[in-house]
Amino acid sequence: MSDPAEKAPAEVTDPPPPEDEVRASFFDHLTELRTRLVRALLGIAVGVAVAGWFSERLFRYVMQPVLDALPEGQRALNYTSSLEPFLVYLKVALYGGLFLAAPWVLFQLWLFIAPGLYKREKSMVIPFVAIGTLLFYCGVAFTYFVIMPFAFPALTSIAGPDMRPILTMREQLTLVLAMMLGFGVVFEIPVIIAFLSMIGLVTPEFLARYRRHAAVVNVILAAIITPTGDPLNLFLMAGPMILFYEVGIVAARIVRKKRKADEAATAS
Repeated sequence: MSDPAEKAPAEVTDPPPPEDEVRASFFDHLTELRTRLVRALLGIAVGVAVAGWFSERLFRYVMQPVLDALPEGQRALNYTSSLEPFLVYLKVALYGGLFLAAPWVLFQLWLFIAPGLYKREKSMVIPFVAIGTLLFYCGVAFTYFVIMPFAFPALTSIAGPDMRPILTMREQLTLVLAMMLGFGVVFEIPVIIAFLSMIGLVTPEFLARYRRHAAVVNVILAAIITPTGDPLNLFLMAGPMILFYEVGIVAARIVRKKRKADEAATAS
């Protein structure tokens, strides 16, 4: 009598892909990444060239809220070396180029990750680039028109009326750029959360469960980032962070719903 185990059909498994095929796929991804990086850098270079042509005027415009906060007769910025103005205008050109090239860089990022997404998710390239760019620009504009007119008078008044400020071009530009980039990233929170949900790293339930913890973390981060310690500026920083976290939860739910619909359509 034969052993029943001998009659059991052997389990059929797919053979592993050949090593050469795995290696080729890996190098294909590296080649694609290099292509996207080169194109993104070329776009940034064009933006830097354009911003560099107007760097002095851009610097004066960006520094206007800083100058307005100074006392009458003292509204001027200083420099401590003959090289400092050149380096400041170069920095304005670099950051201005990044600012102008942001849509192109986001587009290249999307083209790199798009092959791993569903067909409907690929069609979100235009909303992804448009919304991400718009939110970043809104964060920069919010800094310039809302935060800076409140923050710099408060910073200037801390020293007292008998103190005379001597502000340098380099230090003030560094402070302003840090504020603008910080708020630009804060306004990107919904897009970041939607992207993390799209690739499966977070879920709406996880985000909703820890929203109180996130609110506390946002307030702590706002207290660290905000240049002044007054409650108004703290609220102006923490408020958008908490609001955009909630918007991100809604975006994550929409993304998950669309992803499930894609999976159901693919399975059928």
